[in-house]
Amino acid sequence: MGRLGGLGGNPSGDIFVAFSTANPGAAKPEANVSVTMLPNERITPLFEATVQATEEAIVNAMVAAETMTGSNGLRVYALPHDRLRAALRKYNRLIEPRR
Repeated sequence: MGRLGGLGGNPSGDIFVAFSTANPGAAKPEANVSVTMLPNERITPLFEATVQATEEAIVNAMVAAETMTGSNGLRVYALPHDRLRAALRKYNRLIEPRR
């Protein structure tokens, strides 16, 4: 999902919406508050990190998933780990655990 388009970046024109708990009290209606923000020139690495984290979360979910049967008997099969490892090994993408 994260790699299907551009990464986004400061000059990309993409629009991002983010929510943060880094500025406590920023939403208080009774007073003015200060907000700390990252300058535009330093935002692209944050976009890249978000893409990488999203991609990793999707891969982890796909690998951890189990075969299941849903409504109307629809069966969705888990990834066969032996075939996945073979494909990753074939394309030099498998990192073997250290022993």
